[in-house]
Amino acid sequence: MRTTPRRAVGALVLATAAATVLSACGSDSKAKDTAGSGSTGSGSKTVTLVSHDSFAASKSVLAEFTKETGYTVKVLRGGDAGAAVNQAILTKDHPRGDVFFGVDNTLLSRALDNGLFTPYAAKDLAQVPADVQLDAARHRVTPIDSGDVCVNYDRAYFTAHHLAPPQTFADLVKPAYKNLLVTENVSTSSPGLAFLLGSAATYGDDGWQAYWKQLKSNGVEVVDSWEQAYDDRFSGSSAGKQAKGDRPLVVSYASSPPAEVVGVTPEPAQSPVGVATGTCFRQIEFAGLLHGAKNTAGGKALIDFMLGKTFQQDMPLQMYVDPVRKDAVEPPVFVKYGAKIDHPATLAPDKIAAKRDDWVGAWNSIVLK
Repeated sequence: MRTTPRRAVGALVLATAAATVLSACGSDSKAKDTAGSGSTGSGSKTVTLVSHDSFAASKSVLAEFTKETGYTVKVLRGGDAGAAVNQAILTKDHPRGDVFFGVDNTLLSRALDNGLFTPYAAKDLAQVPADVQLDAARHRVTPIDSGDVCVNYDRAYFTAHHLAPPQTFADLVKPAYKNLLVTENVSTSSPGLAFLLGSAATYGDDGWQAYWKQLKSNGVEVVDSWEQAYDDRFSGSSAGKQAKGDRPLVVSYASSPPAEVVGVTPEPAQSPVGVATGTCFRQIEFAGLLHGAKNTAGGKALIDFMLGKTFQQDMPLQMYVDPVRKDAVEPPVFVKYGAKIDHPATLAPDKIAAKRDDWVGAWNSIVLK
């Protein structure tokens, strides 16, 4: 079974956290999680990482961190990314760990406004492009990875129907694509929210609502999570085929195509999943030292390691994201099959902060009522 490409990161639903200890002595990321606390003392040799359910790293990479620093990583998974952020806000006076990883630019202002992080300028920031250092003046968070939320398409469907797949936001409202698209609820899914933000960046404050009215009229289907959309309703994914999904268009990621190919022998000429490159919105994911962390030295060491080449080059086939280091080398299968988006839609963090809640409310009124 292939690794899930990225995560169904919800924006509002709280989830129960689970803990996994990942050490150099043999436990791996597939071990069964057990409930636990992340409290560690200042002299502890354990550093606790609070993250979303889809955090993943190779056992050998985590072992390298232990070898280099003497610290063992303990991971507390707290549901999807939005749930984990909300949980961290609720527990900010008594943080459950030392480092938080998984807040992205769509939710960054919420975390920063609630004072979750202690500033720390990580090593090797000179290797990170300035355009992803969204808190460069204060260093409350460190960029770790990036990825593009895009509409994916089922190549086989469009070939069989002699229909060109859509490539832009404007294409999706054309009659030829009626009843073909499934997307995620913007209130419960970060990919869904990113797709909304992409439409707002494309059509502006005065145009995005009219666009969504057109999408609704053109039969867009809305489900709660990425898993439901990609693994159940999308006809192009391996899981979707098994579930007899009948939507050949889905809001997912530019990294979905390699995820469908990894482990397939022999490698196909192309992935069964394509990317509509004119529908993409750039996400940037951050780590930060939690305010009030008990093991600040271990937390700083972990952030430095996550920005180092060993961890950065492990991420593409673990979490299906792009490293932020300029000198990181991505695996050949990730490069061969992944879609590189040269001009994704973006919005400034302060714009997202000012408009997000209003946009979500308006979207709910247009699409769900």
